[in-house]
Amino acid sequence: MTNETLEILLAAGIPTAIVVALTTLLVRRRRGSAVDEAPPPVDLPTPAPEVESTAPPVEAPPEEVEAPPVLEVPAPVAGRLSRLRDRLSRSGSPLGARLLAVLSKDHLTEDDWDELEETLLLADVGAGPTGELIDALRTRVRVEGLKDPAQVRALLREQLIALVDPTLDRSLHTAPGEAADGSRVPAVVLVVGVNGTGKTTTVGKLARVLVADGRTVVLGAADTFRAAAADQLQTWGSRVGVHTVRSDRDGADPAAVAFDAVRTGKADGIDVVLVDTAGRLQNKAGLMDELGKITRVITREAPLSEVLLVLDATTGQNGLNQARVFSEVAGVTGIVLTKLDGTAKGGIVVAVQRELGVPVKLVGLGEGPDDLAPFDPQAFVDALLGG
Repeated sequence: MTNETLEILLAAGIPTAIVVALTTLLVRRRRGSAVDEAPPPVDLPTPAPEVESTAPPVEAPPEEVEAPPVLEVPAPVAGRLSRLRDRLSRSGSPLGARLLAVLSKDHLTEDDWDELEETLLLADVGAGPTGELIDALRTRVRVEGLKDPAQVRALLREQLIALVDPTLDRSLHTAPGEAADGSRVPAVVLVVGVNGTGKTTTVGKLARVLVADGRTVVLGAADTFRAAAADQLQTWGSRVGVHTVRSDRDGADPAAVAFDAVRTGKADGIDVVLVDTAGRLQNKAGLMDELGKITRVITREAPLSEVLLVLDATTGQNGLNQARVFSEVAGVTGIVLTKLDGTAKGGIVVAVQRELGVPVKLVGLGEGPDDLAPFDPQAFVDALLGG
């Protein structure tokens, strides 16, 4: 409403209140027409009715259950040493063959006897045993006039067996014992030797020998200074169902691990506890302290049945030097010779027995898991002679 219209209405005598009301109404209408109209409603689609599925429910796949590991069955112990014959015959310079070739000559000169002596020395028989064998052969050949190859072979076999000494006790003492209180205790076998001789592997193979003989076994991984030793030993044991007692950290006290292994074997009624030890040979005093502590701790639970020294048959005189130290420190009761299928060093059997005054009880014949055999003098000499 304009000002002129307002003035006309007032002049006509219309009351002021009515004029104000009309003005307000007109203003409101104008404002309403300026407002945007609301959008038309949107039609939403009607949801489709649910259709019941006739397909069978899909079952969740069953959880995979790990199959228990298949345990290996070790080869029988009897007859293992017979495998040595083939391995010796494939060697480049079999000891027995060279000896027989010289002794079978119609006439033996001094050069021939010198060749025999050199052959024996190169085979690590040792100076003392070599002199004894040469003297015995000279006397027998001169007195009996042997020329027939079969007779010569029989003579050499007889003398070599005497040199290896079949009278020594080569049995492994692995029968469970009895404590002072009458309780059953396992046989405890402590295995010592320098790293690199195959010591931990030999412990694993020895476990297989014992399992093949029907013994129950626990392994003690007391070589805590070589990071892979416990893992290696545990792998050997798991293959034949043998438990390994070990520490969770490197550098743990080896005596504590050995003690735990013996205590576990005692609590579980185990027949034999095999304890692998560190192979460090830094100095005699340190070695004596470590092995002495292990021995003292073990014997609180059970007496030691065997202390086996592992030697590499190919190391010759160096191996003998190691053997002397361990023998003085650990009270060795038996020798395990590894890599005996290297025939050029077969005489180490004689030399180490003479040096330590203890028998060779086990020999390693190769890389296979069952290539560890009880040592038999007659079978060994027959293998050397190829028959």
